[in-house]
Amino acid sequence: MRPEANGSAPGAAEGTAAGSPGAEPPVANPHARTRVSGPYTVVEVAGEIDLLTAELLAEHLDAATARPEPDVLVDLRRVDFFDCSGLRALCRAEARAGRRGGRLRIVCVDPHIRRLLRVSGLLGRFPPLPAIPSEPE
Repeated sequence: MRPEANGSAPGAAEGTAAGSPGAEPPVANPHARTRVSGPYTVVEVAGEIDLLTAELLAEHLDAATARPEPDVLVDLRRVDFFDCSGLRALCRAEARAGRRGGRLRIVCVDPHIRRLLRVSGLLGRFPPLPAIPSEPE
């Protein structure tokens, strides 16, 4: 999940950001990158997401939820640490997606993140998917 030398997000459709025609996705960084996978906008997250890095995630979530009816998957499978700063970014983005008639879901298998969701009361809001779905629901 390292940014390419040119700063673009590998795997993102050329000239499109998060499914928005004509817009550029945020530049990939060591903690987040955005790509399109079928009908989904996938925000891949890596490393430690805390007070210092949550804004790097938030810029990708903001872009992914900017269009009408976004269908966003936040892939947390490569995250080493995730705290309430990351949860705040997820909650803000999920609310924005909902206001635009879309949804935001997480992909996660880490028991520590699942526990964080449970103790924060957010497990019902963000029931983790084990993998990125191959077909829309």
